[in-house]
Amino acid sequence: MVRTELYDDPDAPKPNRLVVAASAVVTDGEGRILLQRRIDNGLYALPGGTMDLGESLPGTAIREVREETGLDVEITGLVGTYTDPRHVIIYSDGEVRQQFNVCFTARITGGTLRISNESTDLRFVAPDDIGDLAMHQTQQLRLQHFLENRETPYLG
Repeated sequence: MVRTELYDDPDAPKPNRLVVAASAVVTDGEGRILLQRRIDNGLYALPGGTMDLGESLPGTAIREVREETGLDVEITGLVGTYTDPRHVIIYSDGEVRQQFNVCFTARITGGTLRISNESTDLRFVAPDDIGDLAMHQTQQLRLQHFLENRETPYLG
């Protein structure tokens, strides 16, 4: 399925679904950030995905990181909430999504790094090198907020 993300586009279709999701900024011992290149749009992004019924948001982030990267993590903090209705995600099956994403910080506790069927590349990236990667601006915003070492989470 193909995914297209739009931000503040006056021609964007109206959402037909609101989805709760979680993502995680996973760092290694050198302070590098784990990013995946998504198969559905070719862009780099934080690991994350949709919350399932019966799951907590931190549990969603832990599960999604494991499914998408092979790594086990524990949640260590909160980067922020991302609910801007100007961010619309369009899927080739007709879904037009407004996403409610909660972005956490996480540290690796185990597992083995491996590419899933949702990505074509996984890499730990130094903060100074993130700008060199093709990435949607909403992902860049989450990373910016993480790198700012904010005293309080972003609420938006």
